[in-house]
Amino acid sequence: MRCIKKLLQYLKFLFFLLIENTFSLFSRRKKYYAGEIVLITGSANGIGRQVALRLALGVTLVLYIDDEGNKETSRLAQQNGANRVFVYHCDCSNREEVYEQADKVKKEVGDVTILINNAGILIGKKFCDLTDEDFEKTLRINFFSQVWTLKAFLPAMVACNRGHLVSTASAAGLMGLYRLSDYCASKSAIIGMMESINSELYHGGKCGIKTTIICPYFISTGLSKGFKSKRPCLFPVYDPEYAASRIVDAIKKEKFYLIMPPAVYLLGLKIFLPRKVVLLLESYVKFPESMEEAYGQKKKD
Repeated sequence: MRCIKKLLQYLKFLFFLLIENTFSLFSRRKKYYAGEIVLITGSANGIGRQVALRLALGVTLVLYIDDEGNKETSRLAQQNGANRVFVYHCDCSNREEVYEQADKVKKEVGDVTILINNAGILIGKKFCDLTDEDFEKTLRINFFSQVWTLKAFLPAMVACNRGHLVSTASAAGLMGLYRLSDYCASKSAIIGMMESINSELYHGGKCGIKTTIICPYFISTGLSKGFKSKRPCLFPVYDPEYAASRIVDAIKKEKFYLIMPPAVYLLGLKIFLPRKVVLLLESYVKFPESMEEAYGQKKKD
């Protein structure tokens, strides 16, 4: 009975994804977010910067983490029509610093209405090669940083029943993958947490707060260290500009999940398949080889 119940849960999950993505094609698109206060972590480069530039028109931007990179993001965002841009140095892996900077944002800027949690790291070591410090660092930056920013900014959204939570998870949050034990753990935790928060908001009558969970495959940023897909027709490595355009589109359409590329949906079918079939699929797309080339010891030497 337990297996049947679990199977039905996955069927429900997949059915919901298909229905939501079908109806999102006809959903009302918001033209702009004038007047919103948008906070983006990891905005100094890569996806974070590109999302900031695409959301800039008429909004107040709050940029977190890297000072130097965010100066350039700030300059470009103002060129793109941002109302105001504030840059804060914040080590998102440090809970006290996250709360301290959040208090400054509330006092100096106002209540954040769109929170985009994008900061993350990928170490790429095998499980037995990961030190305890490695694992803790991955969880602090990838997962707990999101816990702390949500704790800091969600209450104000709840009070006025208005806002949008956007969390960058990963396709690796849908299935455990080679050389990604710590990363997969952190991204799976994000998906579970955000689904739970969305459930609490819905059942608490706070439907004015939207949630978007981003689950991409590899993006060609510094995080990917030159990762190259062996089967780009199935699993392409997107550039940050394209990925950001998809993310902003998902935010404007208020999509709950953004899963890209489409082949990533196959990962949700893992419960139906014998484990050996999943491993054979990994072999077919040569994912272990790609990871070894990008993160293996030979690369470092």
